[in-house]
Amino acid sequence: MKEVVFIRQNIEKWRQTERIVETASTQSPDRLADVYVDITSDLAFAQTHYPRSRITLYLNNLASSLHNELYRNKREKWSRILTFWHTEVPLAVYGARRELLCSFLVFLISALVGVVSQLGEPDFARFILGDYYVEMTIDNIERGDPMAVYKGMDEGLMFWGITVNNIRVSFLCFAAGLFTSIGTGWLLFGNGVMIGAFQTFFAQQGLLGESMLAIWLHGTLEISAVIIAGAAGIAMGNGWLFPGTYPRLTSFRLAARRGMKIVMGTVPVFVVAGFIESFLTRHTDAPDALRLGLILLSLAFILYYYIYLPKKRIHGKRFSQD
Repeated sequence: MKEVVFIRQNIEKWRQTERIVETASTQSPDRLADVYVDITSDLAFAQTHYPRSRITLYLNNLASSLHNELYRNKREKWSRILTFWHTEVPLAVYGARRELLCSFLVFLISALVGVVSQLGEPDFARFILGDYYVEMTIDNIERGDPMAVYKGMDEGLMFWGITVNNIRVSFLCFAAGLFTSIGTGWLLFGNGVMIGAFQTFFAQQGLLGESMLAIWLHGTLEISAVIIAGAAGIAMGNGWLFPGTYPRLTSFRLAARRGMKIVMGTVPVFVVAGFIESFLTRHTDAPDALRLGLILLSLAFILYYYIYLPKKRIHGKRFSQD
């Protein structure tokens, strides 16, 4: 769509949004949330197709003003929570789609580095995972229970410890963006190398299939959430490094806000992953079809919520305008 057509089709709506911002104190929270979703959708479209246009700066300022009014309003209803999860998080993810791809590629490449390193040096896993863990795993393999590491702790305590640690890692990946996106990239690289070496170590023991069913039962959600949190950190770091047409501080603030929404959106994913790892992964005698089905279901959720839904939220209103 040409920029002039985009402006002509939406200018009256934007003027009405300006009036709503001016009278925000008299507007209902639901009304403000609906208008905010609409204007951020237009902003995302403008950022994609007219990144250096003055209309993009105008929409950004309008969205920021509405955002401030929306969060200043204290009489918000429960529907506001639903709006956050089914609209705001997907919109934030769409805005960071390039960072998400970058995060995935960094993790994938680093995992391949871990695979190649373990294949070339059988003791590489000891360097990455530690001698104690490797010796314990070898002992479990010799006893005929290679996944015993997931069975040695009380389920409740394990769930609490794993979930808190995973959430901590996700926020650490995000916070590393304060030191530019390189900081987040380094953390992603370390995690990727560890996963690659870990999986290759089991393959060298002739346990590739069993290890994948056990590890990825919870790892599909867990690793995906780490990559998504990494995208949030890269987005924040890029907001500082590459401000574009915005003042650097403004760009950083907008990127940090968007990144925080993304990383907050990973918290329920980590909770579910922690539950699976603590209560389900230990049952290695469960049918392979059941475990594979849960892995595929987890993957389907990630692809739907973080890939399909963001595109749907952005383009749903655009198709009718083209």
